[in-house]
Amino acid sequence: MKSLKLFSWSSTFRFEKASDKNIASAGQVFCLGAKQQKRKNEIIKSYALAWQQKDLLDSNKETLQFSSEQGPVWILIEKSSNPLPNRNALIGESSYSTLRDNAGSLVSSFKAHGLKKVVFHFEQLSNQSLEALILGMDLASYSYKSMNSASPFHDFPLVVLPPLTASQKSIFDLAQKKAKAVNRARHLVNMPPNECNPETMEKMIKAALPKNLKMEVWDHQRLAKENMHLHLSVGQGSKTPPRMIRLRYRPASSKAKPIAFVGKGITFDTGGLDIKPSSAMRLMKKDMGGSASITALALFVAEANLKQACDFYLALAENAVGENSFRPSDVYLSRAGFQVEIDNTDAEGRLVLADVLDVAVTQKGKDEPEVVVDVATLTGACRVALGTEVAGLFCNDDKLSEQLVQSGHQTGDFCWQLPMVERYFSAYSTPFADFKNSGESMGGAIAAALFLQKFVKGKKWAHLDAYCWNDKPTGSLTLAGGSGQTVQLLINWLEDHS
Repeated sequence: MKSLKLFSWSSTFRFEKASDKNIASAGQVFCLGAKQQKRKNEIIKSYALAWQQKDLLDSNKETLQFSSEQGPVWILIEKSSNPLPNRNALIGESSYSTLRDNAGSLVSSFKAHGLKKVVFHFEQLSNQSLEALILGMDLASYSYKSMNSASPFHDFPLVVLPPLTASQKSIFDLAQKKAKAVNRARHLVNMPPNECNPETMEKMIKAALPKNLKMEVWDHQRLAKENMHLHLSVGQGSKTPPRMIRLRYRPASSKAKPIAFVGKGITFDTGGLDIKPSSAMRLMKKDMGGSASITALALFVAEANLKQACDFYLALAENAVGENSFRPSDVYLSRAGFQVEIDNTDAEGRLVLADVLDVAVTQKGKDEPEVVVDVATLTGACRVALGTEVAGLFCNDDKLSEQLVQSGHQTGDFCWQLPMVERYFSAYSTPFADFKNSGESMGGAIAAALFLQKFVKGKKWAHLDAYCWNDKPTGSLTLAGGSGQTVQLLINWLEDHS
């Protein structure tokens, strides 16, 4: 069985004072604060070859690389912080995300130079930039193949960092946990669908479960008892029955109401009887990207001992084709009491989310959520509108929406709010049920969000329609595959909320 106990490259780093001995035959990286222009020039004059110096001194780039007589040298400079976006602003990279991605790009350079050792020097580096640096290198060092090997970092150089203060050590450990969370989400999405299904996800999560995170599983029999027939219908064509997993986190210090997170977990999506063409089905192992991100978030929250109480719900099913597959024109009763006609079996994600959202929002007493956030690879329409790197945000609360957009900007894990045009819901009208599960092709992401809104019972709610996949290397994600989209965004939001 595959494991979620991933290796971190940063766990191999050593901490030593820089000396002539430990920089011999090593690459060197100088990490400077934003206002260290004078120091940058001093380093260039001390190390760069004469013919390189003028161009380097004139450069305004945040990353400089050059050769020296001692070996290759890199200078990373913090970017001056830029304002958060408003409704009319371009979305640019933050200082944090710029340094993270620049640090990630170094990893390929280290390997290209065949370096056995790299020594880092920190000079007026903020704690935020230290976190970005470690996070970027850990993200860049991940590969699906290496995580399944006995020696995942055998071809990576030894990294030597200067001794850290107690505050910096805390930041280092937190960055390592954040990187592991993103890489866990990537790893789950990257797993082949014959190895990742509702049953094996349950086993992997159980094996990685910290003691302060409690797990509850509703199998298909419990789903039937709870009238979760939308969820059941999606998975009834597969030999692996659907299930819902709830992960409960209750820190002793928290007296606030919990925040509920819900992740779409279609471990493979054929499209059902409305089957996808082969080109559209090729990457459908990633259709559980929402549940992968929520799983990773849950493990991070418990391992980092955040102060905010949380519940994490995973809506797991495989949308397969078989003699028991649900059909267009079938009508199913949802847990919330709505009769839903199946218009398209490839609009299945909203069905599993609908029933599980109802579980989340109907909790009582101390378990009643303050806010509900769902993450789903829900519509291709959203990717067309915003591209692959910006999650569509649909939200019924302006303050919550603003917080999530700003959190995405700070981390470079972007989201942007789209409207919920109420009249679009008329496309779901049918004479045979309360409403259908799909309608017109235009405004598909909006219509899907309107469907989900029917099941949140007026709770403060946000829906993130995210791609969760990297089509090509970008930034600190040096390989195509699962991207861990929304993990950094939600961690940052939770940290601010705690």
